[in-house]
Amino acid sequence: MTERSYLDHAATTRMLPQAQRRWLEVSQLVGNPSSLHDSGRRTRRVVEEARESIAADLHTRPSAVVFTSGGTEADNLAVKGLFWLGEEQGRTRVVASAVEHHAVLDPVRWLSEHEGAQVHWAGVDRLGRVLLDDVRQALDHDDVALCTVMWANNEVGTVQPVQQLADLCRERGVPFHTDAVQVLGQLPINLQDLGAAAVTISSHKIGGPFGAGALIVDPDLRLTPVLHGGGHEREVRSGTLDAAGIAAFAVAVHEAVVHQEGFAREVSALRNHLIERVLLEVPAAQLNGEPRLDGLDRLPANAHFTFSGCEGDALLLLLDAAGIDCSTGSACTAGIPEASHVLLAMGADAEASRGSLRFSLGRETTKADIDHLLDVLPAAVERAGRAGSVRSRS
Repeated sequence: MTERSYLDHAATTRMLPQAQRRWLEVSQLVGNPSSLHDSGRRTRRVVEEARESIAADLHTRPSAVVFTSGGTEADNLAVKGLFWLGEEQGRTRVVASAVEHHAVLDPVRWLSEHEGAQVHWAGVDRLGRVLLDDVRQALDHDDVALCTVMWANNEVGTVQPVQQLADLCRERGVPFHTDAVQVLGQLPINLQDLGAAAVTISSHKIGGPFGAGALIVDPDLRLTPVLHGGGHEREVRSGTLDAAGIAAFAVAVHEAVVHQEGFAREVSALRNHLIERVLLEVPAAQLNGEPRLDGLDRLPANAHFTFSGCEGDALLLLLDAAGIDCSTGSACTAGIPEASHVLLAMGADAEASRGSLRFSLGRETTKADIDHLLDVLPAAVERAGRAGSVRSRS
């Protein structure tokens, strides 16, 4: 079997042994955490200890941590819940960046189509960074229910000026939500300093189990729930809590925060080596997103390229056959042969943008993985380019 190099950690990463052990330990407990008997209280204690641990690691209040089934649910809860809360006050406008993950993009569109929301899609520059003046002008309207801009883009890795955005929103009394799913473990996070109304995080991106996530939301906000039926999580998110998943999630958050600086330093060195070699050895390659590789303007584990003349799906399958796992962008939209909305918002040509791939590194990535990719990439790009040329002439 072909030796494999996994370079799709932005989609998901392997569960940490510490998180696995904690999951197995807690999964042996019996008792619904909402039950009043001793077994239920014991399980509830596990959940609350996890809540306190996550709050301490992210510098927020335990009461702000609302557990969900993952990042998608947390984003939906933030976008819809904040909109409905604002609607009660006559606010029906949503400000969102044009490069959001579909977990934010699609709920905003749904609100527009079904709830009468007026949407302002804030533009971005050619690096994928949101235009602050555009957001500022949109916030001048007095009917803005919320503003949502992701902390860092999941495709091209560009880090957004979230502190400035949070400050702008706070000055105007507008709740600010940011999706921090890709940032946790890669960049420093201090939610007390940020001052956002709501922040989304997810478990399986940082070595926790699937099916766990959280919305860190200001407890003073009466967020309108999306789910009803039991009034769990202070009536914000109903549903029986997965104590084992939550406990393992808390372990993964702690490990991500404690080792963030060292991880970023090590993975960015590998990422820089990858980018420099690809740009040197593959003439068709163009780096997307922030070109500076020595700061905090790009996720340290992200490398995103457009390969001129290639179809991204064809190139991905050629690399797959050669033992390389990578992505054309968000795993949530994988398999859909269309241009990335992120690249289009950045001003990329629709046809050219279809020839794009994301390589995302993780704690298990080695120089051998990078060398493996570099060994097979030039030939794969040449072959995908020939196939694309034949299709364009037919």
